[in-house]
Amino acid sequence: MSETCQIVPLGDHAMLVQFGSTMDDGANRRAQVLARALLADPIAGAIEIVPSLVSVLVRYDPGRVGPVRLASEIGLRLSKKADSSVTTHRISVRFGGADGPDLEDLAAGLKLGPAEFIKQHCAAPLRILATGFAPGFVYCGFHPPGLNVPRRQQVRPRVPAGSVLFAAGQTAIAATDIPTGWHVIGRTEFRNFDPELMPPTQLVAGDEVLFEALA
Repeated sequence: MSETCQIVPLGDHAMLVQFGSTMDDGANRRAQVLARALLADPIAGAIEIVPSLVSVLVRYDPGRVGPVRLASEIGLRLSKKADSSVTTHRISVRFGGADGPDLEDLAAGLKLGPAEFIKQHCAAPLRILATGFAPGFVYCGFHPPGLNVPRRQQVRPRVPAGSVLFAAGQTAIAATDIPTGWHVIGRTEFRNFDPELMPPTQLVAGDEVLFEALA
C-alpha cells in the first residue's frame, strides 16, 4: 500500500486514516485492507476499528497508547499486503412489481427493458464497499458506467427491510425499515442484521455479493 493517505487526529480519543475525499474504488480497497490488518493484528490501546467508504476510524484509550505511537503502529500496518481471501454470497431478489416500484422507470431512463436491466445488474458479483448508515445496511459496487444513475429527487419516508436499492453505480440492501432516496428495484428475504447473533451481521466489507433474480 504505497498510495498516500492522511492520518488525522479527531479529538484525543480517535484518529481517522483517510484515503480520499470522494468515493473511489482504489481508496475503498485501501481502506478495507487497513481495516482488516488492524483487526488481524490489533494495536494495544486501540478499542474500536470503524471502516467507511474511503477511510478508517481508530478509537483508542489515551491512557494506554499515545497519538504518536498509534500513528506509527498504523503506518506499519499500512505496508501489509491485502488478505486475498474473499467470500461470495448469493442473494436472491424479487425484482420489479410491488417489490421494486422504481424498476421500470429506472430501466427506461437507461434505455433498457426491465429484463435487460436485471440481466446486466446480475451479470457479475459486486464487492461489498462498506456497511453502515443503518444496522446491517450494505453498499455494493461498482456497476459499469452504463448503469450509473443519480438518486431520486424525493426521499421515501420508509421502505421495508429487505429492500434492494440502486443509485450512483451501486446496489444497497436494507436490513431494517429505513427512509431512502435510492431507487427501489426489488426485495430479498435475506436479512443482514440479527441482534440476537454475535456478530449481528453476516456480510463483511471486501466480500462479494452475486444477486440472482427469482422467477
